[in-house]
Amino acid sequence: MILSTMALALPTSGATPNAISLAAWSFNGSFTLGKWKLLDLPGILRDKLGITALEHVNSFFENPTLVYQQKLKKACADAGVRSTIIMCDNEGGTASPDKAERVKAAIAHRKWIDIGHELGCISLRCNVYGGLPDWKQDRDLADRAAETLRLMLDYAQGSDLNILVENHGGASSDPDLLVALVKKVNHPKFGLLCDLGNWNKGDDRYAAVRKILPFARGLSVKGTWGDRLDPAFDCEKLVRTAFEGGYTGYWGLEITPRRSGPPLAVAEQFEAEVRTLLEAKAITERVVFAKS
Repeated sequence: MILSTMALALPTSGATPNAISLAAWSFNGSFTLGKWKLLDLPGILRDKLGITALEHVNSFFENPTLVYQQKLKKACADAGVRSTIIMCDNEGGTASPDKAERVKAAIAHRKWIDIGHELGCISLRCNVYGGLPDWKQDRDLADRAAETLRLMLDYAQGSDLNILVENHGGASSDPDLLVALVKKVNHPKFGLLCDLGNWNKGDDRYAAVRKILPFARGLSVKGTWGDRLDPAFDCEKLVRTAFEGGYTGYWGLEITPRRSGPPLAVAEQFEAEVRTLLEAKAITERVVFAKS
């Protein structure tokens, strides 16, 4: 644990060169419809997207035994795909007012720290949930979350995993709270995953991104473009904001098709996801890699 009297231990994203990764959640529609299973996903990245880095979602693991992890590790190796992040949801209230619940949440994340280490991931992403619905009135929320996160960091020693918090709704999408949290945790293996889209209603996404970017060790690419462009949620402008703000590392595509109307059949859903991701990939390549 880094003592509060020491200089702030700032995370740095520059250790990882710029590359494009795929957040598995982008395919959640076709996954829910039964189009594919996690062991199939590395091959999909290779064959459909030409992407060589994968951000896992814990809810997509069918049976996270050691044998299953070894099969997944082999599937990634066979496809030339690196596992970079495990995104963990539904593992408890890390900022709960109840200390027993916070400890339970920290313990619940341990299996994913172990799995992330086995798969060779760089980071584990968790959430800051719990506390008052109006988080601005919850004065101790950041302190409670920091205590839980330090428990997780203590357990992760030796794994070389970063522990990241994403702006993922409510209190966790308050950029000022996130900056305060980084300062309270004050650990060289702790940082943020900057989701370009997950900000609270009424917030300026571009300003919020700039505020937390110095602490970002991961990034989720989101936004709109083409005939559905929303100037307040412009994918190219958001990517450029992050790039010009100095972010380097994996640019994780986490975008699902924006459409209205009746649900699509499984094959159509999958193709819509692939098409959307290829368009987002092209935007990211244009901005980050000057690829025409």
